[in-house]
Amino acid sequence: MNWFESGRFLIIAGAVLIVIGVLFSVADKLPLGRLPGDFSFGSGRFKVYVPIATCILLSVVLTLILNFFSRK
Repeated sequence: MNWFESGRFLIIAGAVLIVIGVLFSVADKLPLGRLPGDFSFGSGRFKVYVPIATCILLSVVLTLILNFFSRK
């Protein structure tokens, strides 16, 4: 790996960390986890949370993004 490739990797890694940081800071404002297909069961101290709709939505979005970037 030469210096140019190392520099490019560090720039991309930094950009990814910035995006993850922004997502963490606005995560409370996003409706993910509270969609109408997410189930929560339990009472008292015991709760089971099943985010079915959130998982389907994230799967579709990630599939579209990865297909867009993998096209040649």
